[in-house]
Amino acid sequence: MTTDLDGLTALVTGGASGIGLATARLLSERGANVAVLDLDPSNVPAPLRGFTTDLVDDHSVCAAVQEAAETLGGIDILVNNAGIGAAGTVEDNPDVQWHRVLDVNVLGVVRTTRAALPYLRRSGAACVVNTCSIAATAGLPQRALYSASKGAVLSLTLAMAADYVREGIRVNCVNPGTVDTPWVGQLLDASADPAAERIALNGRQPTGRLVTADEVAAAIAYLSSPAAGSVTGTALAVDGGMAGLRLRSEPSP
Repeated sequence: MTTDLDGLTALVTGGASGIGLATARLLSERGANVAVLDLDPSNVPAPLRGFTTDLVDDHSVCAAVQEAAETLGGIDILVNNAGIGAAGTVEDNPDVQWHRVLDVNVLGVVRTTRAALPYLRRSGAACVVNTCSIAATAGLPQRALYSASKGAVLSLTLAMAADYVREGIRVNCVNPGTVDTPWVGQLLDASADPAAERIALNGRQPTGRLVTADEVAAAIAYLSSPAAGSVTGTALAVDGGMAGLRLRSEPSP
């Protein structure tokens, strides 16, 4: 295992499960000292350090970021991964749900980054990586609210990269396809035919399978590393070719 993150500190939101946990573990394995911010970090394994945080509460975010930074001795890497999903068209989600999803998925990035900036500015290797989605760049059915939130994250990533590049802070995002996470598992379980729905999701990606959390974590670790020192304002797709490939249908036997 490479140790290119030796001596660096990292903060991962939503790091108690799924992509966030896979990322926190990988950053730690590669040498970083890692703190996790989550609503319930009680099951975060050592040597990761968990801090209870509610991303819709600015006071909670500021307090947790400060405590984590003091515990780690600073913040070099911020991974804004926490987010919630939503299914449906614009007719299906009430205003209260729109406010909730945008509050977590977009303003959660804003609040955490804002609180971490004083520490990132003191780092010699500062970077921010946001977890975006293929939903930001492709029209997916039944994902209007979720897509709108991730479209905002993509635009926010580019704006932040422009704002902070001259301060030595790199800002990028990853755009995963459909990842085999607990949230996707819940969607499958709620469908009329989970097995058929999984086959359909697998088939939507040219590789023919769901993306793994570890694959997304590897992309985040690359963007966080000194090897990506000239990479900023970039959206790295980890989607099995979903965004860029247009395959012909296979002929019937």
